[in-house]
Amino acid sequence: MATPVRRPAGRRSAARRTAVGLATTLLAVCACSAPAAGEEAHRVSATACADKVYTGMTTAQRVGQLFMGGIAASRPSAADLKTLRTYHVGSVMLTGRSSAGTAATKKVVDGARAQADTVAGHRVGLLVSTDQEGGQVQVLSGPGFSVMPNALTQGSWSTATLRSRAETWARQLKAAGLDLNLAPVADVVPASLGTRNAPIGHFYREYGHTPAVVTSHSGAFAAGFRNAGVMTTVKHFPGLGQVIGNTDTTANVVDSVTTSSSASLQPFRSAITAGSPFVMISSAKYTKIDSKHLAAFSPTVISSLLRTKFGFKGVVISDDLGQAVAVRSFTPAQRAVDFLNAGGDMVLTVKASTLPAMIQGVQAKMASDASFRAKVTASVHRVLTAKATAGRLTCS
Repeated sequence: MATPVRRPAGRRSAARRTAVGLATTLLAVCACSAPAAGEEAHRVSATACADKVYTGMTTAQRVGQLFMGGIAASRPSAADLKTLRTYHVGSVMLTGRSSAGTAATKKVVDGARAQADTVAGHRVGLLVSTDQEGGQVQVLSGPGFSVMPNALTQGSWSTATLRSRAETWARQLKAAGLDLNLAPVADVVPASLGTRNAPIGHFYREYGHTPAVVTSHSGAFAAGFRNAGVMTTVKHFPGLGQVIGNTDTTANVVDSVTTSSSASLQPFRSAITAGSPFVMISSAKYTKIDSKHLAAFSPTVISSLLRTKFGFKGVVISDDLGQAVAVRSFTPAQRAVDFLNAGGDMVLTVKASTLPAMIQGVQAKMASDASFRAKVTASVHRVLTAKATAGRLTCS
């Protein structure tokens, strides 16, 4: 989030190649990774499992894999849980704040997991995530969870210290049943802008004010989580460090500085090289990259820059498309369709009530657009391969 509140048959081989690439990427970051000597076999197994599960799914189940819906971390509402179940939503984000601790959080997570879809008698496990950056952006606290300092403080530590502490924080999330942290922040906020940068600097969410410090320390944070077997999400590509407005609370947030070759992109490039399994896309507009679209709806940002130039093969997730003011001028259906059409894979909405319209919009677009159907197929394979590599799919 930008704020703390909160195949068709003929195309199957192409989607399979995409899934193979993602499996290779994720092997570097998941606890379920096999030892080096067995990595190839594990990669092939994860990809084959994803293919098998995909084949057994209905269209509605496949589409549901492209969404992550928000539920309250402390006590999910029955209505939100019903929406997730009815629309086969494949991933969950714990939102708000909970001080109940790891054991109570695990009960919430287990309850959500229990209603996940089954294919061929096996559950298609949910990916469960939250925002656990530190400072004012720490959704989960209480017994079993450390009090995490803000990223600017983390950035003052040695990388060895940060990596060690991040591993501890990751193990706490794992004990609570989570698979994925929507962190680290890789945005570079110039010192001259500082706290005037509403989404990041105001809350001290940046690791530092130079690409070098942000690269080293966001990398150390991710490495600690990798050691503990919890996936991370580098965000908010191509960076929120140069903006003034906050996309969660402000429309027309514009970055008129960042280009496709700016030094501030180095933390993202480094994270991708290190094997980051997820990249989150900003909802600001970058006039020197694509002046016509918000980044979340930009083929230039997602397909050309992130996928082609940076070579990212993992899961592209949106920032919140449910209640963020930056996307309010678009209908929920348009938000989901435009993000997926631009090359995204997983639509994140902290507001579960927007899911029905989003999912129905995607299904309608699939019915009339073969090119869009092919994109959906490739995205579902990426998501399922991420789940297989994380141990959330069963293929016996």
